[in-house]
Amino acid sequence: MGATRADKEIYFEKLKELLHKYPSIFIVNVDNVGSNQMHQIRVALRGKGVVLMGKNTMVRRALRTILADSPQFERLLPHVKGNIGFVFTSGDLKEIREIIIANKVAAPARAGAYAPMDVNVPAGNTLMEPGKTSFFQALGIPTKIARGTIEIVSDVKVVVAGTRVGPSEATLLNMLNISPFTYGMTVVQIFDGGNSFSPAVLDVDEAELIDRFMSGIKTIAALSLALKYPTLASVSHSLVNAYKNLLAVSLATDYTFEGSEKVKEYLANPEAFAVAAAPVAAAAAPAETKAAEKAEEPAEESDEDMGFGLFD
Repeated sequence: MGATRADKEIYFEKLKELLHKYPSIFIVNVDNVGSNQMHQIRVALRGKGVVLMGKNTMVRRALRTILADSPQFERLLPHVKGNIGFVFTSGDLKEIREIIIANKVAAPARAGAYAPMDVNVPAGNTLMEPGKTSFFQALGIPTKIARGTIEIVSDVKVVVAGTRVGPSEATLLNMLNISPFTYGMTVVQIFDGGNSFSPAVLDVDEAELIDRFMSGIKTIAALSLALKYPTLASVSHSLVNAYKNLLAVSLATDYTFEGSEKVKEYLANPEAFAVAAAPVAAAAAPAETKAAEKAEEPAEESDEDMGFGLFD
């Protein structure tokens, strides 16, 4: 039985309220997610996010009613297809995604279902009677009879990821008590601050982002210096280069300022600086020698403290 007009209006208002209340939205796929599993996910997200499900036609209609005032939500429409829902949140996107995908349930292979991953049957004894050998032969699985039971000779891939599970493959996996798949919510798309992007973006490490940003800053600074066009990225380099030029002019002329006095003194009397630096180097040498001796002491002590020889 379809939803009544009053139910639809309540849903529309609920969706609009959540869209304007929360800055971030996860579009999630809920294929093969049972009601109990959905309840567990809602409990895990309590206080951190809100799950909202609904028919795609209702969701599209509700979104179109607010596009005039909030055109950014038009980016959600292409993703409203299949068995999807929304998770609204104001929390950290990585943390919320981990909560969403953490709840998984092992499930047997079902004929006709798409396999999310490759499934291999391992080599070993199946404990099945020899009368079922023909079943394995039909699937191209090499077997032998060992101790009155069927033994699989080598590992065999029976299901390929992305393909439908055949009835024979499903029957075999169930006979072997193999539940190869895990089902749970999966994140399809993320909408945050008016932008829509793939969940793979969250896997980019922060260090990598910083490295790329710094690389861009360096490129801008190099271009600015080459073009002699000052920018925020190049101004510090320009100031340092100007200071170097000023030092060079001071050293080449009689003009002196506070920053160049020390350099001129060093160039005029380098021996004085060498003599001043010698005591510092001499003081550092004994300290390094003592540190090396201390590092060797434990090894000697351990040999003496043992109290017996190698062959005692």
